[in-house]
Amino acid sequence: MIKFRNKEYQCSMELTLDLIGGKWKSLLLWYLSNNKIMRFSELNRINPKLTQKMLTQQLREMERDGLITRKVYAQVPPKVEYSLTPLGVKLTPILAHYVNGEKST
Repeated sequence: MIKFRNKEYQCSMELTLDLIGGKWKSLLLWYLSNNKIMRFSELNRINPKLTQKMLTQQLREMERDGLITRKVYAQVPPKVEYSLTPLGVKLTPILAHYVNGEKST
């Protein structure tokens, strides 16, 4: 039994799927792993079907879960950069495994 954010999981796979599940989180993590630091506007251009509202929601959830960091610069216009935390970096081999088509049998 694994406890994370006051929720219990049966195994690490269940926790991982909860953290990166959904339509956009794994894609956002993948781009951040390849680019190290990205601005909100860059992340917004990843896919035209990804709305600003959904992007904001996904980024907030990933920040809350400790997968990414958000750095805000006090300037006009506002500048916000996102990057992976050490926990987010640990998940990238999982994403790379599937992107490279390596399937375990």
